[in-house]
Amino acid sequence: MGSGRSACSRRALLAGAVLPLTAAAAAASGPRRRPRRERPQPYFPGHGSYGHRTVAYDLELGYDPGAGWLDGHARIEAVANGAVDRVALDLARLEVHEARLDDRPVAFRRKGGKLLISTPRTLEAGRPFALDIRYGGRPRPVPSQFGPIGWDRTGDDHDGTLVASQPVGAPSWFPCNDRPDDKASYTFGITVPVGHQALANGSLVEHRRNGASARWTYHHPGPMASYLAAVYTGRFARETWTPRDTGAPVPVHIACPAGTAKEVRHDLARQGRILRVFTDLFGDYPFESYGVVVVDAELAAPVENQTLSVFGTNHMDGRRTWETLVAHETAHQWFGNSVGLGDWQHIWLNEGFATYAEWLWSEHLDEDDADTLARRARDELAGRRQNLRIADPGRRHLFDDRVYVRGACALHALRLAVGDTRFFRVLRTWHEARRGGFADTDAFLAHAARVTGRDVADVLGPWLFEPRVPKYAPA
Repeated sequence: MGSGRSACSRRALLAGAVLPLTAAAAAASGPRRRPRRERPQPYFPGHGSYGHRTVAYDLELGYDPGAGWLDGHARIEAVANGAVDRVALDLARLEVHEARLDDRPVAFRRKGGKLLISTPRTLEAGRPFALDIRYGGRPRPVPSQFGPIGWDRTGDDHDGTLVASQPVGAPSWFPCNDRPDDKASYTFGITVPVGHQALANGSLVEHRRNGASARWTYHHPGPMASYLAAVYTGRFARETWTPRDTGAPVPVHIACPAGTAKEVRHDLARQGRILRVFTDLFGDYPFESYGVVVVDAELAAPVENQTLSVFGTNHMDGRRTWETLVAHETAHQWFGNSVGLGDWQHIWLNEGFATYAEWLWSEHLDEDDADTLARRARDELAGRRQNLRIADPGRRHLFDDRVYVRGACALHALRLAVGDTRFFRVLRTWHEARRGGFADTDAFLAHAARVTGRDVADVLGPWLFEPRVPKYAPA
């Protein structure tokens, strides 16, 4: 998810070349301290199932924008994790018409936000199976402590749609195993009236008109968590910028309301450059393409869906006011999407990394460098009440801006302690080692220790596990 902070910038990184920090700044600060561990608790215990892991979703969706009606057919390929007598999926509000297991009708029932599917016989551990769920209704956002999330309508006439599912909004529009560590491939077949477009994660593989409607088919091999899956419908101006156009490692797809195209082209003109700089810093771009969708709505923050970041019209003003958010959402493709979360308590691994990427983009533009920004951020944090341990902030504080900023400050503390060469090696090898998977805080600490050849707990522990804001070494 995006952050509302603005960041000035300064160039320090080009094509992987890193300017060294001063010797004084590189010194580790404070006494060695071990991180204090607390027993983690799941933040959303009612979501997700550990009875199976998902291999693939094939979603066939027909959407009527006038009525706001969705007809859906979800084919889900999965593997049993253990002996199971029923399969549990997450699905909110929409009506289920039929469920089939391996092409045979099976009994099902609803319980709260769960769809519980009976198996005619026990599915043994390792047994692959396929579910077909036919469902429909008027999808709406699901309530959460963060406000309504999931499927929503856009535009003054409500004829467009957007999906913003982080963290638990995916069940508002399709049945899924709604856990951040359950990743799968996705195929979307979306039918809308002619004159409307449909957008989804991955690559457009077919666009076919059939009378008054048109079907748009997208495929994304992923793997992708359910909260990062997205479908957008409406009337968009669409462009594709090739690597030759932008210098990016992959094609960049742009979609926006036609009346905003001029502002969007200007504000995203450096999108390819951002992708190239981050590829140099973090390693190969992990997916087949990148896209930006601007929806006809004002959004409090952009949304980081995999391969397809989403902004509101309020984020495109023709002056690049929000370019720091463009950098933030781009960085999530590496950290948050490709390297996902084992559970939500570790969200600093998403947001701290993406926030630090804002500061790295600042360096690239030759404005404020990361050290200046990190010290300014640390001083601002120290002036606020501190009651968060950001490695486990609690569900209520999941999107607290202190998780974002303090996570970035923790990374900068590591950079000061180990120097630029080893620090950027940590980031590149972290993505390389965990690409397409998921991780937690302990895994990152262990990885950083291996790569740097030193115990980093004394540096990162105070930032991650203690409420008090540590100090950096003097500049």
